[in-house]
Amino acid sequence: MTQARELGAMLRERGISRRALLQYSTAMAALLALPPQAAAQMAAGLQKARRQAVIWLSFQECTGCTESLTRSFSPNLEDLIFDFISLDYHHTLQSVSGEAAENARRQSMKDNAGRYIVVVDGSVPTADGGVYSTIAGHTNLAMLAETVEQAAAVIAVGTCAAFGGLPEAHPNPTGAVPISALVKGKPVINVPGCPPLPQAMAGTITHFLAFGKLPELDAMNRPRAFFGESIHDRCYRRPFYERGLFAKSFDDEGARQGWCLFELGCKGPVTYNACATLKWNGGTSFPIQSGHGCIGCSEARFWDRGGLYAPLSTATADMGRVIGIAAAAGVAAGIGAAAMARGRQRAADQAEG
Repeated sequence: MTQARELGAMLRERGISRRALLQYSTAMAALLALPPQAAAQMAAGLQKARRQAVIWLSFQECTGCTESLTRSFSPNLEDLIFDFISLDYHHTLQSVSGEAAENARRQSMKDNAGRYIVVVDGSVPTADGGVYSTIAGHTNLAMLAETVEQAAAVIAVGTCAAFGGLPEAHPNPTGAVPISALVKGKPVINVPGCPPLPQAMAGTITHFLAFGKLPELDAMNRPRAFFGESIHDRCYRRPFYERGLFAKSFDDEGARQGWCLFELGCKGPVTYNACATLKWNGGTSFPIQSGHGCIGCSEARFWDRGGLYAPLSTATADMGRVIGIAAAAGVAAGIGAAAMARGRQRAADQAEG
């Protein structure tokens, strides 16, 4: 269970020096887009902080969010994050089960009333009283309501928890809803993605622990540091987009040359996430670098937006709500550049003919 001792003393006992903590804080402050001086403030805050109680609930999900977090390659993350928090309840990672597990959850709620964080992955079924997903004989609806009652904050990780995700996709037979539709009167932070980046999950918790407050959020309650720019903004293929050079199929010459995947359905211009900068597997790659367009998994209702391989220009009409003026202008500019490039090519062909 949660310890009352300061983290600084606990980390020193584990051989983690102040220098290592500062290095971790510097890396995390950079990830959170904080000013340089925030690194020292974060390190000082972490040293004085108490170990944070975390209760992790898993509802209609695939365990991908947990898989993402446990496979993190951030600086010292696997060692440090589990020193920073007391993970008192987690369906996948806990060693106990049954009544012992439920007792651990309730004991943590009692011992840390008003201070613990609830992390939720997965949407919640509401149809027919929520009977489509139960844990320990209780519906997800009932367990969520009980657990968040005295929580300090709720973090909805993964697109299913943040926006409903796949379970909410049409025709949504279970009546699945995101966590924000049910939790009122508490701060709810959305960390979407299918799965979300591990740095976004850990960074959000670390910010709360170091500064005692939530990071800056966007209009959809996502941490702005990780969701403030679109995939397109940072994509290494963007120069090809600006020149109107688009792959026409996944195995044509354009694809082999690394041309933009916009015409193959890439949703990068309307998807906000840090995949293009942080990447996956220790910064090795991300979908676009691997030759597949972004499917927009960190946006609301991405399953119902007209097909994963439909170009944005022919996607469903409600995509316009997400695009925004700037992104729409960028898409239009790219399409215009493509048209001009094709015109130049036709003119060249006619001249040769």
